[in-house]
Amino acid sequence: MPSTIDLTPAQQRSRDLEARIATDPHQFRVLTGDRPTGALHLGHYFGTLANRVRLQRRGVPLLVVIADYQVLTDRDTAAHLDDHVLGLIADHLAAGLDPRSATMFTHSAVAALNQLLLPFLSLISLPELQRNPTVKDEIAHSGRTAVSGLMFTYPAHQAADILFCKANLVPVGQDQLPHLELTRTIARRFNDRYAPLLPEPDALLSAAPLLLGTDGTKMSKSRGNAITLRATADETARLLRGAKTDSQRRITYQPETRPEVASLLRLASLCTGTDPHVLAEQIGDGGARELKRLTTEAVNEHLGPLRAARATYAADPAGLRQVLTEGNQRANEIAETTLEEIRAAMGTSYRPRT
Repeated sequence: MPSTIDLTPAQQRSRDLEARIATDPHQFRVLTGDRPTGALHLGHYFGTLANRVRLQRRGVPLLVVIADYQVLTDRDTAAHLDDHVLGLIADHLAAGLDPRSATMFTHSAVAALNQLLLPFLSLISLPELQRNPTVKDEIAHSGRTAVSGLMFTYPAHQAADILFCKANLVPVGQDQLPHLELTRTIARRFNDRYAPLLPEPDALLSAAPLLLGTDGTKMSKSRGNAITLRATADETARLLRGAKTDSQRRITYQPETRPEVASLLRLASLCTGTDPHVLAEQIGDGGARELKRLTTEAVNEHLGPLRAARATYAADPAGLRQVLTEGNQRANEIAETTLEEIRAAMGTSYRPRT
């Protein structure tokens, strides 16, 4: 029987893009990144880090922005920023990212990138920024009665991150599609108003399933429910012992009705390569205790090499800073070229004519 899977247009487009990546990876340039607000966790690893390494190994040119300026969108200060930035670099290197071909850089170090924010903001309206679902969600979860203006400019800032290097492919989750659509709008309006310089980047939807935190809600750095990549084996065991499950003894994989149990089975599956239904059958009437034991063993075995590598990288902060210095230099060269093209198109380049 033929497959009856109903794919959304974005999912179908991502499948088509994956096929093109397999045949000609160099036609793409990927921009992706993180805010340095804390240690990366298992959700980041299976949702983004592993995919970045996969794309790089396929031969896709990759830029990773450490969005340090964007930390201030929902925080009064950028506390421990230096430690978080170096930690992100260590996480990426330990996961397998090669800094010789991938460019890791900080937002604040690339002045030309940030100069794109003003012309990009002129291309979109305040209602368009206010309607952005991601901005509305961030405001709702900020717990604040008032937010900074930077929160509303976040989509334009993200557009600058993507377009300064003319990235044409951005790995995102389904919930981030509105952000990328606004980037596409900015690129299209610039091209129509001035000159056809900027690509309208495509979304490459992540196929990684959602991992819940130990409290049964979305795994998050800010909720204290995450298992970080730098956690020890003993810390991982302690956290998983306290993970929320349910009262049913027999273990089954039913994501809709037993989300906490399903998330642990999913995590074990990602670490072992075994189907979660098969793992559930193996555990059977072993209950939550056996589920947590199996998951703990799977996570610690899978992350063992990564943790060892991360400890080595973290012990050499000078080496991490060198990776960042070289990445910042490459990003600045790209950004200066793009900014000069933007200025020329807008008629704001005042260099002497030869």
